[in-house]
Amino acid sequence: MLIQIPDVLTADEIAKVRGVIEAATWIDGKVTAGQQAAQAKWNLQIPEDSAAAREAGEVILRALGRNSVFNSAALPLRVLPPLFNRYDMGMKFDVHVDGAIRAIPGAGMRMRADISSTLFLTPPEDYDGGELVIEDVYGSQEVKLPAGHMVVYPATSLHRVNAITRGSRWSSFFWTQSMVKDDGRRTLLYDLDRGIMEMRHLLQGEAHATVALTSVYHNLLRHWAEL
Repeated sequence: MLIQIPDVLTADEIAKVRGVIEAATWIDGKVTAGQQAAQAKWNLQIPEDSAAAREAGEVILRALGRNSVFNSAALPLRVLPPLFNRYDMGMKFDVHVDGAIRAIPGAGMRMRADISSTLFLTPPEDYDGGELVIEDVYGSQEVKLPAGHMVVYPATSLHRVNAITRGSRWSSFFWTQSMVKDDGRRTLLYDLDRGIMEMRHLLQGEAHATVALTSVYHNLLRHWAEL
C-alpha cells in the first residue's frame, strides 16, 4: 500500500523544522546504510543522536500523532525517531531495500521496519530530479511532493532517489513497526476504516450498519494485531 498524505506539517512546523536542520551539522549519509546500501548511497544526513535531529524529530512525531490518515494506514506500534537527509547537485540513492530490523536509539531494543515514510521539506519547484521512485505491484511510482506532504509505503519495496540536477532536496525519513505486520491485511483494514468514516459522514451519525462494520474492523484488528 502506497499512500500520499498531504499537509502532515503546518507551514509554521515546516519553518520550525527547516530552521533547526539548516543550522545543524551534516555528515555522509553512508553512516546509516548497510553494507550493500552504502554502495548505492550519495547524500548527507544529520547525525541521528544530535540535538538538532531530536528537536526537529519531536515536531514530526507530534504531527504524526494527530494525523488520522497515517494512524489508519500504519497502525503504528513503534515509530523510529525521524532522521533527516539532504541531496545536493549530483547526489542520489540507487535502487535498494530498507533493512528489516532497526535499533531504537537510547532504548536498548530493536524494532521491525514494516513501513517506510518520506516527509518532504523542500518545495518541488526548488529542485530538479530527486524523485522518490518506488517499485510496487502496480509498477514504478514516482513521488515528488510539496513541503509538508508525506508518502508511506511498504519497507519491503525496492526504491531509489533520482539524481539532483538543480537545487537541493531536504526531507525527513523514518520507519514504523505496525501492529499488523502483513501489508495486505493493513490495506484491508485501511480501506475498511476509511469506508466506515465515509459512511458515518454520509449517514450523519451512527447507524446499525456503521456499528456492525466497526465491529468487524475491531475484530479483524484483534485477530491480526501483534503487540
